[in-house]
Amino acid sequence: MFSKVLVANRGEIALRVIRACQELGVKTVAVYSEADARAPHVREADEAVLIGPPPSSQSYLVGERLIDVALRTGAQAIHPGYGFLSERAWFARAVRDAGLVFIGPPAEAIEAMGSKTAARQLAISAGVPVVPGTTESVRNAAEAIAIAETFGFPVLLKAAAGGGGKGMRIVRAASELADALASAKREAQNAFGDDAVYIEKYIEGPRHVEIQVLADTHGNVVHLGERECSVQRRHQKMIEEAPSVAVSPELRARMGATAVAAARAAGYVNAGTCEFLLDKDGQYYFLEMNTRIQVEHPVTELVMGLDLVQWQIRVAAGEALPFPHKDFVPRGWAMECRITSEDPTNGFLPSTGRIEYLHVPTGPGVRWDGGIESGSDIGLHYDPMLAKLIVHAPTRELAISRMRRALRELTIDGIETSRSFHLRVMDHPDFQRGDITIQWLEQNLPALTAPATSRESIRLAAIAAALVAHEERRAGSGGPATSNASIASGESSRSVHGPTWRDVARRDSLRFS
Repeated sequence: MFSKVLVANRGEIALRVIRACQELGVKTVAVYSEADARAPHVREADEAVLIGPPPSSQSYLVGERLIDVALRTGAQAIHPGYGFLSERAWFARAVRDAGLVFIGPPAEAIEAMGSKTAARQLAISAGVPVVPGTTESVRNAAEAIAIAETFGFPVLLKAAAGGGGKGMRIVRAASELADALASAKREAQNAFGDDAVYIEKYIEGPRHVEIQVLADTHGNVVHLGERECSVQRRHQKMIEEAPSVAVSPELRARMGATAVAAARAAGYVNAGTCEFLLDKDGQYYFLEMNTRIQVEHPVTELVMGLDLVQWQIRVAAGEALPFPHKDFVPRGWAMECRITSEDPTNGFLPSTGRIEYLHVPTGPGVRWDGGIESGSDIGLHYDPMLAKLIVHAPTRELAISRMRRALRELTIDGIETSRSFHLRVMDHPDFQRGDITIQWLEQNLPALTAPATSRESIRLAAIAAALVAHEERRAGSGGPATSNASIASGESSRSVHGPTWRDVARRDSLRFS
């Protein structure tokens, strides 16, 4: 086992890796930009090193600087987390060339799966089903129209080096294709430095289901079941769960075997995820392989009963998986909501400012993976995800109820967050039935993000007025109370035992949203 690991990331995933190392008895080195000088991950690590100004291009994305810090501090390995340099083959290779261990797949596996066209070719050679489409990027609009007409419209344009929906366009008619292709190529070039775009047949109304795989250096590859990730906005996942209501034990076994075959074909080692589209008839199609730990890994951890991040570290240190032939069966149901600094009622625009107060939910089956605290400053330099709220319960119905309860307990003052949006999703009858596709959220977004109605606003005002009256009565009887003026101005002091009347009023109003 390593004696010291450098964590080349920030926020909640940096804390997640640090905690995994602490439990393994491994010391950690945190890195931070000037914007993150007071961040929790900096305090929790054994050592912390400043690596540059706030822009990630001058700090977290400077691989040579990260490697230099690892060498200077005596770290033996680097864990990249997700995002930033986690899927950059050049960085994995540079870490290896420096005599360090990259806690992730080999550079060659990242390269094999890093290009979506290359991944499709590899999947086809391994007998893995893929969505009908090209294995090479298209050169111009005329070629794209000819190819699209062989598949039939609608088709999907996708950036070969892409991810997160960048460089992706749905095209429903030949007349739309030239403009869509030009737009997709521009976006791909800006996002990835590569304007290559390929074409797939567009599958109507599918689910997004992914399979977690884990492989060691001894030739063992296992799958750990599926995650349902269909609740998406602009191709970005917002809520994930495990298992999926659409996957039977027999289908899980088939999809799992397919994912293992894809991983073996790529020479894969460490944790990775194969993403699939699952249509209404139970047919599934390989999309891509994410060569890193996923944001949504906790739901798999909870239903499968193992620590994926610790196994990433163990595998990188050369340990063999002790369960190479185990048939993992999910226990109970897990669900994750991504808590972001965005305003759902205003087009999910980013929200910045200081977190004045944070109250994290607790209780049975509740897990909070966060990188924030009271006093944290939230800016525009990095991804808006603040934390992940995860629950585990015996059934999906109870998991939804538990998530609703945990969301109501969660209080984040000072910025807008996605909390109210998640509450509304939990209450939606389609979601409660599990009747969702990757288009479901976009189709229902207006209702799920509408501002509170006037009736709800009146109720909120009434609650606030009642609490003011209560404070006045306490003051009149000689009990401790906050002045009416401070309450009216919203500056009441906060009890050390819990939230103020403003928190209670806001939370109660959301029950009726």
